Amino acid sequence: MLGGNVFGWTADETTSFHVLDAFVDHGLNFIDTADVYSVFIPGHNGGESETILGKWFARSGKREKVVLATKVGMEMSKGKKGLTGSYIHSSIDESLQRLQTDYVDLYQSHVDDESTRLRKPSRHMTS
Repeated sequence: MLGGNVFGWTADETTSFHVLDAFVDHGLNFIDTADVYSVFIPGHNGGESETILGKWFARSGKREKVVLATKVGMEMSKGKKGLTGSYIHSSIDESLQRLQTDYVDLYQSHVDDESTRLRKPSRHMTS
């Protein structure tokens, strides 16, 4: 798995593209990122990693060769965090736009959200 937190932070777009090309060209395929990368850097707003990945997908045409994971839940800006249904829906739409794709293969919670109740599985669910 290639962690994408460096894209748009310690790796600029050109370097990121070189890393991504080499990664896939060597037969590797799982890339993990998050909406919040790299909001923790002064002057960044979050989504920088997803944006670089989206530009790379558009330029390289390699989206179908990648298993893509991204995350939701951490604070993007004041009031933009958590795991409510409405926040997850708006966040995935924003992530898909930045990633320039219409799907992700794995969408994960980056953190627990104590204010959002988790449902128990239905007794009718099968394993």
